[in-house]
Amino acid sequence: MAVKPIRLFGDPVLRTPAEPVRDFDKELRKLVKDLTDTMIDAPGVGLAAPQLGVGLRVFTYYVDDRLGHVVNPTLDLSDEQETDDEGCLSLPGLAFPTPRAVGVVAKGFNMHGEPITLEGTHLLARCVQHETDHLDGVIFIDRMDPEQRKAAMKAIREAEWFGDPAPVVKESPHRTFGKAL
Repeated sequence: MAVKPIRLFGDPVLRTPAEPVRDFDKELRKLVKDLTDTMIDAPGVGLAAPQLGVGLRVFTYYVDDRLGHVVNPTLDLSDEQETDDEGCLSLPGLAFPTPRAVGVVAKGFNMHGEPITLEGTHLLARCVQHETDHLDGVIFIDRMDPEQRKAAMKAIREAEWFGDPAPVVKESPHRTFGKAL
């Protein structure tokens, strides 16, 4: 199991647009596994690579017993909108009413570079939009009207985790020759 620390609101990586994935290699497959393991452990319904400090366009989801991932997503949104409570693993313990499209068609690739299409409504559509926003450096509170966002920011500043330093990731000074034990 490869559970990684989740970056919290305030970490600059969450506001930085992610780069498209170009190499569908072993490193990408490891990233998808790390995202999946961390999302399930949290527990959450979705997790984007920037939330683990990785600036690549990939996210995982686990909604209604559907587990998967999308690399380099593009979205087609329905015209119909709904507002529902939305939370984020990067803002632990907080949820706010957030408007989203009711339906989504996401096109992208799996970790092997094969084209995929993911269609969903309600919670799955919300999750896909939320995670794709992370890939664009957008946090769900950005989708709220100014008054709601002001109230959300007050709750964020009062959260016990707010202002915690970003996790320090240390690398081994020893060569592993591509192997980890």
